[in-house]
Amino acid sequence: MIDPELLDLLVCPVDHGDVGLDADRVVCAECGRAYPIVDGIPVMLAERAGGSV
Repeated sequence: MIDPELLDLLVCPVDHGDVGLDADRVVCAECGRAYPIVDGIPVMLAERAGGSV
């Protein structure tokens, strides 16, 4: 689980869109990239993103 205050500070590193939590991923509302959460830490690296681009 990610602290909601942290989630409010995060943006997509590619297009700076807002992100939200979806199961075990952080997902960009603009481009749909999904960033994994590893050991409770979101890995906000474009090369690790999945989803639609």
